Amino acid sequence: MPSPLFSDSEWLRALSEAHPKAKELLDRSAAEQQKQGYFYTLHETCQQPKSWIHTSEQMLDSVASVKKCVSGIASLVLTGSGSSEFAGDCVRMRLQNELGVVVQAIGGGTLLTHRSMALPPEKPGLMVSLARSGDSPESVGALSVILDIEPQVRHLVLTCNENGGLAQSFRDHPRVTVIALDDGTNDRSLVMTSSFTNLVLAARFLGFLRQPTAYRDLCLRLSVIAGGLIETYFETFARVASTGFRRAVFLGSGSRFGAAREASLKMLEMTSGRVPTVCETYLGFRHGPMSFAHDDALIVCFFSSDPILRAYESDLLRELDQKELGLSKLIIGEDIPPEVTRENDVVIECPGLAEVGDEDAVVVDVVAGQLLAFFRCLNEGLRPDSPSEDGVINRVVQSFTLHYPKQGTQA
Repeated sequence: MPSPLFSDSEWLRALSEAHPKAKELLDRSAAEQQKQGYFYTLHETCQQPKSWIHTSEQMLDSVASVKKCVSGIASLVLTGSGSSEFAGDCVRMRLQNELGVVVQAIGGGTLLTHRSMALPPEKPGLMVSLARSGDSPESVGALSVILDIEPQVRHLVLTCNENGGLAQSFRDHPRVTVIALDDGTNDRSLVMTSSFTNLVLAARFLGFLRQPTAYRDLCLRLSVIAGGLIETYFETFARVASTGFRRAVFLGSGSRFGAAREASLKMLEMTSGRVPTVCETYLGFRHGPMSFAHDDALIVCFFSSDPILRAYESDLLRELDQKELGLSKLIIGEDIPPEVTRENDVVIECPGLAEVGDEDAVVVDVVAGQLLAFFRCLNEGLRPDSPSEDGVINRVVQSFTLHYPKQGTQA
């Protein structure tokens, strides 16, 4: 069996004793779980609270090299493809406020196609490449292109695979720093789960270079909250996933919109497209996407603790109820007021979420989205470790031709 996972056998045993569904899944041998096609996804999802503590220690050990990357920059770009791009979305706003520089999240594909035009003009800059495997064509291609055409941009690679293309191809380049997270974060499942949240927290460290103890404390608090979420609501997510929704909406504000994007993708990937999804901000949902909220729609709400945001979000949820839109709502937050719920809605209370703040609640939101998608995948008769039975999508995007401008043309 590949690399050790972070799952704690005693913790999983307690989870199994508390929830019949967990017992059904976890009491089978590892070999049987692999045969049934859910071993990696289930364990990689459940290992996250413990893995975050390990990642925080690893980033703290790398503080000197990360400080060197960040020192004197005027702009920061977070890049990746697919889920890795959404990881950048989850931390962009917070890092911009903490570092006091322009911070953008730009897809690796956009860097390949638009090159310098896509980058912020402020220099010197830092480009942070986020990747699970580091082997997708965009990952290596985007870094290679920007290295060639932008001498004032330095690079930090955060990857879950020390043997991947990103880590191996650029490790010795003088303008590139590579940090490979523990191999246990390199998810073997088709979909990204623990790799996503650990990349988010690794990137989040850039805002804590002067407060390393606060970073350690944050990761510990998030670990406790997410552990409580799994322990308390494991069976609830299984139950919600078995209801009659045929489409899903994911709503979030600010950084939590990044979590909504990732949770939406997880549902789409893990049901092999059988459950269409839409993700939006609460205020943006009124501008057209609300037409997606048919009577077969589950509306997943990452609910803010900030008073102003909560007021806007509550208005939208009440409007949905008044218009009788959607089949039901799944609301995730802390101290959720009863007036934003209706019959058949499900509330997921996460004590401590308000204390860590909306901008850092994203990893807890994503765990909720992963569990919902995992159980819906099983409900659809698919295999969570490899839900795309026809091979439409793969764990690593298949190689494709990279096109470069002719010599002498503008970058």
